[in-house]
Amino acid sequence: MSNSELEDKIFSLFKDFMAGIAKFEELVPMGSTFLNGFQHALEFLQRPAIDKTSELVKNIIQSNETKRVKSYIEAGCINTDDGRHNITKLQSCQLGLHDYICKGKGILNELECLLEDVSGAMQDKSLFQDDNLGERLNEQACINDKEEIASPCPRRNEVTDYAVLMAVIYRMVKQEYMMQERVVSALSLKSSSGELESYCLMWSLRPYIDEEIMGHAWKLIH
Repeated sequence: MSNSELEDKIFSLFKDFMAGIAKFEELVPMGSTFLNGFQHALEFLQRPAIDKTSELVKNIIQSNETKRVKSYIEAGCINTDDGRHNITKLQSCQLGLHDYICKGKGILNELECLLEDVSGAMQDKSLFQDDNLGERLNEQACINDKEEIASPCPRRNEVTDYAVLMAVIYRMVKQEYMMQERVVSALSLKSSSGELESYCLMWSLRPYIDEEIMGHAWKLIH
């Protein structure tokens, strides 16, 4: 394979890879919506009952001991319709999260296959044995954004640039997916409010994703 053919093949694989990344990116907010929905529904169902040890509360209840109030207190201070609605919401959000994990796994497998294709096309190079991939990429990602490019088309980087980027982005996305998978597996009816809040925060923060690196990758295909 000539250098020109190799460049075309690697660049084509890189574009397919980023299309897969775009699909994963579209899924993340959906997963966040399901996780937040699960949190709100479970927190409603876990809401503590009225504290009858309070003299003020006790007096209010005693002065309004209607059948409706008694039924409400006996039900754990949860309206039947609200309780039913939140149980349904809890179940649908949990199913949505499991579906998210399945879809995310499928995308991750596609990305891995594309990475293997790149590795095969560059089998005569030692790219994937470089222990300093992340450090090298950070240097590449810090290219001056203000640099003027005379040509209307972006400069075609070296094939190794695309391959390095794919390897690093794949590792980031895989780490994020594994975190999300652990979060979904940890969810239960016994999950505390603090745990749920932390899960939602980590999901939205996306600690394994380097936005600078992702931005650099998108610029290469636009």
